[in-house]
Amino acid sequence: MATATRSPDMAVEGLKVSAYTVPTDEPESDGTLEWDSTTIVVVEVEADGHRGTGYTYGDVAVATLVRSQLADLVAGADALAPARTWASMHAALRNVGQQGIGAMAISAVDVALWDLKARILDVALADLLPRFHRRVPVYGSGGFTSYSDDRLASQLAAWVEAGIPRVKMKIGRDPRRDPERLAAARAAIGPETKLMVDANGAYDRRDAFKWAHRLHAEWDVTYLEEPVTSDDTEGMAGLRERAPAGLAIAAGEYTWDIHSCERMLRAGAVDILQADVTRCGGITQLLRIDGLCEARNVPFSAHCAPAISAHACCAMETVHHIEYFHDHTRIERMLFDGVLDAGEGFLEPDRGRPGLGIELRRPDSSEFEVT
Repeated sequence: MATATRSPDMAVEGLKVSAYTVPTDEPESDGTLEWDSTTIVVVEVEADGHRGTGYTYGDVAVATLVRSQLADLVAGADALAPARTWASMHAALRNVGQQGIGAMAISAVDVALWDLKARILDVALADLLPRFHRRVPVYGSGGFTSYSDDRLASQLAAWVEAGIPRVKMKIGRDPRRDPERLAAARAAIGPETKLMVDANGAYDRRDAFKWAHRLHAEWDVTYLEEPVTSDDTEGMAGLRERAPAGLAIAAGEYTWDIHSCERMLRAGAVDILQADVTRCGGITQLLRIDGLCEARNVPFSAHCAPAISAHACCAMETVHHIEYFHDHTRIERMLFDGVLDAGEGFLEPDRGRPGLGIELRRPDSSEFEVT
């Protein structure tokens, strides 16, 4: 059997990684965490006069790991075979750690390689992938627990006015305040807009059960994300079995690989599975997660990174929606040209722009560069 040969013009010629820390527009918090900045780690790969871009949201340590463990491995790899390079990267991190920042590092490089391949072939990334959808619905996401009620209401209402018929807010940091916040949110968005909430694992099992029923009965909440920690798949599954009809239990934003997703699905822990393309192993792994969801008839919701998720999720048969997260939409607009707008509540990749269709604005991004 003849062995296929690779044109040297299609070899990856080099990899560059940089990190940018962008302050939030005001201090933010959810049920279990507080922050005042977000760091984005950007990977760029080049071949045959083209540049592919990928990124993840994580500590600058991700950039260090890419440089020390992955850059030399990726240089010289076949620019038209991202999945094969993914396997090499994953194997190379066996002793270093394939989850956590290891998964984030692989994700950023993998996305850059897929972007590069699409640019070489001069097609939008969504069309290079096994495209299933023309566009994907989004939901507006933010509503941080640190917000005043006025800021909460104005942010959610702005998404509704922009044509997004579903919004999500954070709960769980101060349960005594949450009824007032939920009432303000429902008043701001009206009775027809779907209200979703995210507790970020703030509740124990007993409180999660109590809040699940109250959220649905009093404020018509239809989606409860991570009511208990995602590590407690047994507790999540128990809550899902006893939750009111019409309230979907969702989790998975911190799944680092396909095996984590399979464990969550096997436990019956979620009505909707989440994953983040910049954490779970990139586009290569995200497509495999779609297969898991299809096999178990569970819909999928993409966590954040909308500029990447828009393309990747068009290839996912099971996709339900994409999180149009305040911090990430803001950062992507600040640092990149070509970012998509969620017109009519959807993200639709531009078929006239190759790859992801985004370009790093170096003069603007340099202000925030940290490594």
